[in-house]
Amino acid sequence: MSSRAEINAVLSRLRRLAPSGYFLGLHIRFAAPLMQFQTYPAAWSEHYSANAYALRDPTIAWGFSTTGASRWSSMPIPDPFGIMKEAVRFGLAYGLTVSCGPIKSRTIASFGHDTREFTDDEIATISTLVRRLHEITEPPESLTKAQQEALRCIAEGDRHAAAAAKLGITESAFKARLISARERLMAKTTAEALQRAKQYRLL
Repeated sequence: MSSRAEINAVLSRLRRLAPSGYFLGLHIRFAAPLMQFQTYPAAWSEHYSANAYALRDPTIAWGFSTTGASRWSSMPIPDPFGIMKEAVRFGLAYGLTVSCGPIKSRTIASFGHDTREFTDDEIATISTLVRRLHEITEPPESLTKAQQEALRCIAEGDRHAAAAAKLGITESAFKARLISARERLMAKTTAEALQRAKQYRLL
């Protein structure tokens, strides 16, 4: 199974385990995740963003302070802005936050339930799935010379035929290098692969 296919399979399982949705911030560096996925209700996402809750969210503060899993009801972080009470109005009455990875590349994920607390077994399963997502989305430490050359050509604005001529290869071989770079960077498009290669300082 390819990394992209495995990511989708894990997300599908998490969706079934969290009836009110989830938010996953994978490999948070310099305050921003390298990848993120979320299925929370649109109204809550909009309310959360409009009020800049990410800066004051106790689940995020907890996730940066430790690793492991915690139900929202037993989270030892104060919530002076009442964010957790607000979440209840949007169907997030119960929840779970999971945190893993080193502080320089932390993954923090939260999951919502509308009717009950998450069980111990569900927490164990969700924690395992989050750790697996963290592992398979670990940024590569390098690209091959061929992958770098292909992405640089795109960055310089070359079309496929011109890039292939510049590199002295066929156009199909050039396209194969781009596909290889996208797979290595777990990107859906060449533009996304180029963006990630720059983010990871691989070009």
